[in-house]
Amino acid sequence: MSGNSEILAVLKEPAAAAANVGRAAGHQNMQHLIQLRWIAVVGQVTTIAVVAGGFGIQLPLVYMLEVLACLIAFNIASQLRWHEKWAVTNGELFLSMLVDVASLTAQLYLSGGTSNPFIFLYLLQVILSAVLLEAWSTWTIVAITSACLAGLAVVSKPLALPLFHERGYFSLYIQGMLICFAINAALLVVFITRISDNMRAADAQLAKLRQRAAEEEHIVRMGLLASGAAHELGTPLATLSVILGDWRRMPEFRSNPELLEELTEMQTQLARCKSIVSGILLSAGEARGESSVKTTINTFLDGLMAEWRGSRPVVELEYENRIEGDLPVVFDSTLKQTICNVLDNALEASPAWVRLEAWREADELKLRVTDRGPGFLPAMLAHLGKPYQSSKDKPGRGLGLFLVVNVARTMGGTVAASNLEQGGAAVLLSLPLAAIAADEEESHE
Repeated sequence: MSGNSEILAVLKEPAAAAANVGRAAGHQNMQHLIQLRWIAVVGQVTTIAVVAGGFGIQLPLVYMLEVLACLIAFNIASQLRWHEKWAVTNGELFLSMLVDVASLTAQLYLSGGTSNPFIFLYLLQVILSAVLLEAWSTWTIVAITSACLAGLAVVSKPLALPLFHERGYFSLYIQGMLICFAINAALLVVFITRISDNMRAADAQLAKLRQRAAEEEHIVRMGLLASGAAHELGTPLATLSVILGDWRRMPEFRSNPELLEELTEMQTQLARCKSIVSGILLSAGEARGESSVKTTINTFLDGLMAEWRGSRPVVELEYENRIEGDLPVVFDSTLKQTICNVLDNALEASPAWVRLEAWREADELKLRVTDRGPGFLPAMLAHLGKPYQSSKDKPGRGLGLFLVVNVARTMGGTVAASNLEQGGAAVLLSLPLAAIAADEEESHE
């Protein structure tokens, strides 16, 4: 059951991440509305001061300032609320824009209604709603702004402005319309561009999450296939073990040193096959016991390299461990296989020489594997970790790095690959120590 729960966790993680991307985009859009509202406050204060003080036009300043104070209070409350809360729904964006429409309607009612050239600011609200809100919300904004416009034409008092169009640019009404158009255009360009950037970034992040979900689903299928194959291999391996044991007791083998030596080698390789099968089942959570082992970094790495050196035909292996101050950690067979995959890839590319360096950098464990092979193709470096990307030109290759990248990503780490100037390639595996560190209580047990 533990294997099934891990699979479900893997499949649910991209969906949760996708939801986080949507919430982040909504939060950024809300922040843009708050910024736009502050611009509206500054614009209203400036316009009221110029019209009342500069042109001497009578305005109900007390009521207009009260509306402005309410808008400022609402924006401060919004800023405090959305500073801490990240989840923003369509309904909350819709209500926020309704407040803006109500504030604009109140100010227009107090300053001439439809005779006010800033009446066209309603278009700004409609266009922003079309970009930010769902379809039903946008049409509701359209209906509300249309009703407000019609209502202002009936109940508001005209603004005492000289509306003689033959005066051209000297008409205050024409000047007001030009200013309103410039404000609308500038705000739309700035904020629509920002909102579009948010949407493009969210779409790109969602595309990455979909790719990650597909890759992890591929890993799940591979894990199920490997687990099934391990079960099927258990019986023939046990049979071979019994047969080899019987052969060792036969006089023909006991009296022939050469056959006995070959028999010993066969039993050694068979034991290794059984160990690999047990490791697969252990990683899948189908074996008894725990797959995680409490140890230390240096003990784990030293033991892994000794085991890998003894089971692979490597000519020269350089192992440099620069980790000072051993640290209690918990390693499992999955991480062990991940490191072995990187070493195996290096060995296939460079059978004569492989090097592993280990060191600690801040709160990360760094493992760097280098070889003297032909290096990575440019396409592989551009798509590191994609399945079936390999320079070995053999079917099914390229899964090693694919698994390595996904295991590291699951642990919060990264994998980087590069070609060396002197020839060969290097793979750098970075893992956060928090993902493998043992709890203090566990380390004392």
